[in-house]
Amino acid sequence: MTKSNEMARERTDWAEDRTILANERTYAGWMRTGMASVALALGLRALFGPFEPTWLPKLVASIFIGTGIMIFYLAWRNCSGTQRDSRNMTRALNPPGVWAGSPQHLHLVQPRRASSCGFFSLRM
Repeated sequence: MTKSNEMARERTDWAEDRTILANERTYAGWMRTGMASVALALGLRALFGPFEPTWLPKLVASIFIGTGIMIFYLAWRNCSGTQRDSRNMTRALNPPGVWAGSPQHLHLVQPRRASSCGFFSLRM
């Protein structure tokens, strides 16, 4: 492999790492937003105390809890899709078990592993 090809592969590896880290930061941000929504729903009761009619605070709390659950699901779906796309791109560029390099310096190209989204791990 020439020096130029090695540098290109290294830049590509760094770009893949940055993409994975950015995806994890985005996922963490959405998880914080979902947790804040659920905390707000629970905090409304403590903030306002007894309220008439009683169904109104329950409705507002249910809306915030539902919003939090929706945010959790959408964050997981987005994170999983991004990592699946990243993994598919890596496999397309580097098919597993392919020998690459010059005849003097052969090496086995293996696809890189992406990380998981929270508690839900992706099959590699």
